[in-house]
Amino acid sequence: MSFLKEFWEFLKIRKKYWLMPIIIVLVLFGGLIVLSQGSVVAPFIYTIF
Repeated sequence: MSFLKEFWEFLKIRKKYWLMPIIIVLVLFGGLIVLSQGSVVAPFIYTIF
C-alpha cells in the first residue's frame, strides 16, 4: 500500500492527473486477463482483442 500512496503523492506533486485513467485501464485489463485464465469465459475475452 505504500507504493500506491507514494504514487498518488507523485501524481499530486507533479500535476500528472492525466496518467490516472491510463493506469486504471491497464489495471482493469490486467485483472481481466488474470481472472480469465483457465476459465470458460477465456475464449470470449480473447475474441475481443
